[in-house]
Amino acid sequence: MARTQRSTVWLWRWRRNPLRRRSDVLEAWVLLTACVLALVGGLLAGLVTQGAVERDLDRQRVERQAVTAVLVEDAKGKLSAGAADDDRVWATARWTAPDGSTRTSQTKVRPDTPAGTRVTVWTDQHGVLTSKPVTHEEARLQADLVGVLAAVTASGLAAAGAHVTRACLDRRRMEQWAADWARTDTRRGGKTT
Repeated sequence: MARTQRSTVWLWRWRRNPLRRRSDVLEAWVLLTACVLALVGGLLAGLVTQGAVERDLDRQRVERQAVTAVLVEDAKGKLSAGAADDDRVWATARWTAPDGSTRTSQTKVRPDTPAGTRVTVWTDQHGVLTSKPVTHEEARLQADLVGVLAAVTASGLAAAGAHVTRACLDRRRMEQWAADWARTDTRRGGKTT
C-alpha cells in the first residue's frame, strides 16, 4: 500500500484563497497579537514587577532599624506563638522610639526569658514595632519569584484571550456553515445552486 504525503501550507490564513474567510484572517491577527503580547507583555510585566518588589523590599531594609528593648514581664508560663516560631512565646517589651517617647508592645522571645532581659526588636522610622527586614539575597529571590509569576500570568492572560476569541470565531464559523448547509441540502427540500 502506498503512503501519501501530506503537505503543510504555512501561513495559509494570510494567502489569497477562494476558501479563506474573513474570520480566518481575523484569527490569524488574533494569534499573532496574542503571541506578541505573551512574549513581550509577559517579559515587561515580569521585569516591572520584579523591579517594584525589589525596590519596596530595599526601602523596608533601609527604613527598619534594630532597637534594644527590655522585657517588662517574664516569658515563663506563656503560650507558644506557633510551631513555626521555634516555640517562642509572646511577652511585653518596652523601648524608646526615635522621637524619645517610650513604647510598649508584644514581641516573641524564648520561653525561659525573665523580665528585665534586653532583646532586639525591629521598628520602622516612627518607632512602631515591625518584622525584621529580609536580607538583600532574600529580597532578590522574592522579587525574582514574583516577577516570574507576573510574567507567567500576563502570558497566560494573553493566551486565554486568544483561546476565547478563537472559540467565538469557531462558533460563528459553525453557525455560518450550518446555515450554508441548510440552504444547499437537497435531502431537506433545499435547492442546489
